[in-house]
Amino acid sequence: MEENILSRETEDLNEILRVRREKLDALKAAGKNPYEKVKYARTAFSTDVKDAFEEYENKVVGVAGRLISKRVMGKASFAVILDGKGTIQSYLSINDLGDAYAEFKDYDIGDVIGITGFVFKTRTGEVSVHAQSVELLSKSLLPLPEKYHGLKDEDMRYRNREVDLIANPEVKKTFIMRSQILKEIRAYLDGIGYLEVDTPVLQPLEIGAAARPFKTHHNALDIDMYLRIETELYLKRLIVGGFDRVYEVGRIFRNEGMDRSHNPEFTTVEMYQAYSDYKEMMDEIEDMYRTIAEKVCGTAKITYQGTEIDLGAKWERLTMVEAVKKYAGVDYDEWKTDEDARKAALDKGVAVEEGDAATKGHVLIAFFDAFVEEKLIQPTFIYDYPVENSPLAKRKPSNPAFTERFEYFIYAREMGNAFSELNDPIDQRERFEKQVKEKRAKGGNDAKVDEDFLTALEYGMPPTGGLGFGVDRLVMLLTDSASIRDVILFPTMKPIKK
Repeated sequence: MEENILSRETEDLNEILRVRREKLDALKAAGKNPYEKVKYARTAFSTDVKDAFEEYENKVVGVAGRLISKRVMGKASFAVILDGKGTIQSYLSINDLGDAYAEFKDYDIGDVIGITGFVFKTRTGEVSVHAQSVELLSKSLLPLPEKYHGLKDEDMRYRNREVDLIANPEVKKTFIMRSQILKEIRAYLDGIGYLEVDTPVLQPLEIGAAARPFKTHHNALDIDMYLRIETELYLKRLIVGGFDRVYEVGRIFRNEGMDRSHNPEFTTVEMYQAYSDYKEMMDEIEDMYRTIAEKVCGTAKITYQGTEIDLGAKWERLTMVEAVKKYAGVDYDEWKTDEDARKAALDKGVAVEEGDAATKGHVLIAFFDAFVEEKLIQPTFIYDYPVENSPLAKRKPSNPAFTERFEYFIYAREMGNAFSELNDPIDQRERFEKQVKEKRAKGGNDAKVDEDFLTALEYGMPPTGGLGFGVDRLVMLLTDSASIRDVILFPTMKPIKK
């Protein structure tokens, strides 16, 4: 039975495609090829007309957009078009349009049309355009999904975002908000003295960081190159060069898995401030999030997936040791040796590397992952990370086993990462070399130490605070979107086999 239904649907679609192409052929034969149109005199958008009806009443306007519904009643019809801001109704009649009215009746849902006429209200009070002329500006050869009742299949929505935007108006709102969020990020950082810069996307070596890069080849230079996995090292070289505050809104590429909060291609903001530290970066990002939420959402108290998130309240600040003690009931300071830490992990069923590889720092991180992150719903800073997983952060002078690093979490999701940046070139080289060794042991044979960055550090980098955060996750939060694919216009998708 299901096969018969699918077969009929395929036959129906094929018939629609055939009829639409025949209509196009007929238009071309009559010298009315719609694809030859190069311009249309649109003078108003739908919402402009509807929101300021008194100003537009009885005035002639040109509106244009996609035909999403029409109701033909013999010698008169009503049609609704969708433009860049919304929808508007038009009244069309044979008395006003003559031969063009017959052509209009042959238009299909999905066609792009232009209507010129005067603005009025119907007897039911709907603001409309009384058409004096109508033009076909582009012929739609494919039908809209379910006659514009909506494209629901998530996979198809992401693959055919252009149709998703037509069928689901709320989707367009999400991406308008994304643009507004980016605008406010820039406005905030520019307003406190940061300079926006651009650094290379194509890089000559695979640095030793944990993320796996995409690899390509530059033909003219005959060298392998890598799409960047971060913007950090180039930005810090600019700090060395004398720019005191720099940031980049950058596209990042990581050749890794995908889930509801990860896409292999995503957008970050990285910001670096000379003569600063990680505590100052905490203050800035907390104020930035509050400011952006108020500007874009109208309030710092938002709802995400049914949970109220208060970005305006003072964010909680816990060291990683404090957080593990609070949520796991385990005290790092009671571990005298690495063996004590591994025993605590075994007692609590926390997985760590076998043998002697797991240090106290490694075990602390494992406890955090197992017990803490899922509890961090309201905005929370977790700071002072073990040196084992912070190769670019400065050690704490009071306790060299830890670094001046923080991450902040909202709705149990890591949102950003910051350091008091390591500026000791000798210490940095040792950490890079260890990182490269570990990566090569796991098969990353192209990993190398970034000698250019180390050379830059040897010229001297001032004490610097640095922070990076994911734009996509911030957009998810402020638009109440469950998946990162909902906030990336064209997310990475596995091709459909034809």
